[in-house]
Amino acid sequence: MSSPGYRLVAAARELNLSDGFFRRFRRVGLRGVLADLNRTGAHADVPGEAAIAGMTWQDDDRDTERWYPQGITTSADAYGADPSGGMFEGHDVVIASWYAHGWRGWLQLGSRISVIDWSDDDPPRYRHVLLTAPKRFGFFHRLRPVRVHAGGIVWYGDHLFVAGSSSGVRVFRLDDIVRVRNRLRTKGYRYVLPQYSFYAAEHDDDGDRMTYSFMSLDRAGDEDHLVAGEYGRKGGSHRLIRYAIDRDTQLLRSDDRGWAVATELHDRQIARMQGAVVFEGTWAITSSNGEGNPGDLWVGTPGNYTRHQGVLPTGPEDITYLPQRRWLWSLTEWPGRRWVYAIDADRWRSAPNDPS
Repeated sequence: MSSPGYRLVAAARELNLSDGFFRRFRRVGLRGVLADLNRTGAHADVPGEAAIAGMTWQDDDRDTERWYPQGITTSADAYGADPSGGMFEGHDVVIASWYAHGWRGWLQLGSRISVIDWSDDDPPRYRHVLLTAPKRFGFFHRLRPVRVHAGGIVWYGDHLFVAGSSSGVRVFRLDDIVRVRNRLRTKGYRYVLPQYSFYAAEHDDDGDRMTYSFMSLDRAGDEDHLVAGEYGRKGGSHRLIRYAIDRDTQLLRSDDRGWAVATELHDRQIARMQGAVVFEGTWAITSSNGEGNPGDLWVGTPGNYTRHQGVLPTGPEDITYLPQRRWLWSLTEWPGRRWVYAIDADRWRSAPNDPS
C-alpha cells in the first residue's frame, strides 16, 4: 500500500568540503581497489540446504570479533541484466558491508566494505575499504568514522546506498574511493570511501519511526526501487518499504523539497527479518533464529509467504538477486561461521513448505 507519511529527505551536500578533500587525497575509485586486492578467501561448502555455492573469508576475518558482516550487493545490482553480464569492467564484483562490534569499535572504526573479485574457479580475492565522513576544520580534514550498522547496501550505477538504521540512508560514490599515504589517519586502512550525502529518515506525526535495517534493489517494472525493511523481535512492527529511484541521477526520486516519499509500505511482516529482496515480483526474505540455529528463507508476497525453515546457515543477513544466474546471494555474521553464499532462486520460489 502507498505510504506518503514516510520519507527520506536529502541533506544538503558540503560541496566545498568535497572539492577540498579530493585535492588532498588521491582518488582511485573501485578499479584502483580491484588492482590492489590484498586478501584471499576460499571456496567453501556452506551448511544449509539452500546454499549451492559460496566462500569463506581469510582466517582473521572469518574469526574476528571486532567486525561483523551485514550487507551484500553485486555488480549485477549496479548494471542490471545487460549484455555485459552485470560485471564491472569484466569482473564479477561482490561488495559486503561490516560494522565494528562493541562500543570502542563503534566510536573509533564505524563501518567498512569489502570489495570481492568473485571467481568460480580461483579463490576469491578481496580488500577492505573504510567508510569515512570527512569534516573540515579550517584547511584540514578529519576522517571521522561512519557509525552505522550497515545492515544493508545497494550498489546502483556509481552510487552505494548504506542502511543507517533509524537515522536514514547514507550515500557514497564508488568513484570517490581514495588511497591514503598515512594510514595512521585511517586506522591502518590504505583505502577509504568518503560519504557523498545522506537521506534523513522522517515520518508524519501519526506514524512510528522507521528503522532502515537492510536494503536491496528491485529492477523489475518501469521504475527501479530501493527496497528496505526493519529487523525486530516478535511483537515489533517488521515493516517493508519501497522508494523509487531516478535512473538519470541514480539517486532516489525526490520532489522539489528533496523529499523521497515511500511508494509502498507493508506492516507486520516477519519477525527477525535480516534481509529482503524482490525478484521478478516475488519476495525472498531471510530471518534468523539466534546463534547456532539455522536461519529461515521466506518466499512469496507480503502477507502470503512460504516459510522454508532451517534451510539457511546460522546468522543469515542481507540478501540480493543476481539475474544473470538466477541466484540469490546472502551472507552470515557469526565469528567462525562466516560465509558468502548463493541460493537457487527458482528452486525456492516453487518449492513447497518443508519444516523438517
